[in-house]
Amino acid sequence: MNDTAQNVIILGSTGSIGTSTLNCIRRFPDRFRITGLAAGRNIDLLCRQIDEFRPEKAYIADVKSIGRLRERCGSKVHLVEGKDGLETLVREASSDIVVNALVGAVGLRPTIAALKKKNRVALANKESLVIGGDLITGLVADGWGELVPVDSEHSAILQCLSGVKAPATIESIVLTASGGPFRTRPLEGFATITPSEALTHPTWAMGKKITIDAATLMNKGFEVIEAHHLFSMPYERLRVVIHPQSIVHSLVEFYDGAFMAQLGCPDMELPIQYALAFPRRLPMNGKRLSLSEIGTLEFFEPDYVRFPCLRLCIEAGKQGGTAPAVVNAANEVAVAAFLAGTIPFTDIARVVAAALDRYAAQPATSLDAIEAADAATRRSAHETIKQKGLS
Repeated sequence: MNDTAQNVIILGSTGSIGTSTLNCIRRFPDRFRITGLAAGRNIDLLCRQIDEFRPEKAYIADVKSIGRLRERCGSKVHLVEGKDGLETLVREASSDIVVNALVGAVGLRPTIAALKKKNRVALANKESLVIGGDLITGLVADGWGELVPVDSEHSAILQCLSGVKAPATIESIVLTASGGPFRTRPLEGFATITPSEALTHPTWAMGKKITIDAATLMNKGFEVIEAHHLFSMPYERLRVVIHPQSIVHSLVEFYDGAFMAQLGCPDMELPIQYALAFPRRLPMNGKRLSLSEIGTLEFFEPDYVRFPCLRLCIEAGKQGGTAPAVVNAANEVAVAAFLAGTIPFTDIARVVAAALDRYAAQPATSLDAIEAADAATRRSAHETIKQKGLS
């Protein structure tokens, strides 16, 4: 990055990653300028953000809120509308960096649009790489834009690899997982887990969907697929360990037996700011890590019986093609059903497994192929839930 102000679009500006990104922007108003904001349905917060940052363009996904947004902020910003509004916002607003903090498969097309604009994508939308990893890494390899991860785990790996000039010396990558709220809960009690229990994460404050994915460890499976694409690492050399303290964010093992790890307090502003300024580091005040206060760092192997979603996701990654898109789509449907009280917690994995068994993976060589697998899986996942008499 040069010394001039960078134009930044934030997709998902009212969520936890979006609001944390704006905190980083506030620290460095001379380095970064907000040019586009996109939100789901939180019109009040989006309007406050528009008042403060005065972007060129804004978008809200909830069609019922467009009229209210136009009435409240239409004179201050150009409002982008329509089903392709996210892509339009990315294409038309001035930008050097697009922070993709969207949740779900909806994030794929804006990621591709940003890369084709030769922007940096600060990626927090896991699904972009999970379902479209081959497409995205192909674009980057061909010189279309830059991909910098925002997830704390992948940011940690990127930091550990900074300065590594011989990739062949890397033996494995180890992603850490907190284990979520049910790491020690007796397995026989999983069927009675309530949405409110699953939404109480012991370490991180996140949106509902990703919090449920953290409770099933599906989130960690997605991160394994992301790491495969981001760091060109075969699945056999990607490992997961449970680390309840969430202090070691990930590790890299080298072929001489040495490990490099990135440690820090569980604060998403650090990896967000690193992605915005990469490869530079910018100062940040706040709580500093005290190892003496922490005292003990624990690590455990994951229990694939307790967390079948982790196993299913890694299996899909190894299959490749559209298999990860199938797992992601089934998971989105199942998580929504669980949050609505339609299915029990344990049926999330069952719905995903049924979808993965039903569909043979196809090459994920186009958006059409990926989106066709996504749509077909969502229909079948809804049918699976109905057939079980749960909706």
